[in-house]
Parts: sequence; C-alpha cells; structure tokens
Amino acid sequence: MPVGLHTDPAIKAEIVKKIRDEGMRVTDAASTYGVHYKTIYGWLKDGVVNGNSSLVLQVNRLKKENEQLYNLLGRATAELKRPKG
Repeated sequence: MPVGLHTDPAIKAEIVKKIRDEGMRVTDAASTYGVHYKTIYGWLKDGVVNGNSSLVLQVNRLKKENEQLYNLLGRATAELKRPKG
C-alpha cells in the first residue's frame, strides 16, 4: 500500500483479527494485504489494553514456538517408528 494512504477500517480490523485470533504472522499479513509490517505492529500496539504491547508480541512468539515444537515432535515420532537395522 502506498505511503500516506489510509487503510480501510474494515481491512485493518480483519488484519488485526487474523493476527490476534487466528495466529497469522505479522509478516504474512503485511505481504498478503500490502501493508508495511511496522504499520501493523502500530495497530496492534494501539489496540492493547493498559499499553501492554508486549503481550500481543509474546502471544505470537509463543504460537510460532508451539508450531516449531509440534514439527519437532512429529519428526522425533517418525524417527522412533523407523525400523532399526
């Protein structure tokens, strides 16, 4: 999205919802919607109660970490089931 143009409030709400509720990554949302990732982080910060912006970032980090752990667990399970020989 070109610099200086305002994003439709409905699109902004959709982006924030996908990040907060569905675990979409900020970088993925930025590329999908054509909005700079710093702009999205600003929206997330503005919408946080009591100014605790690190909470949203922490939740997203934990979601990503969980995804990585599930991938590792799947790989470890596959290795355990592989016949030794």
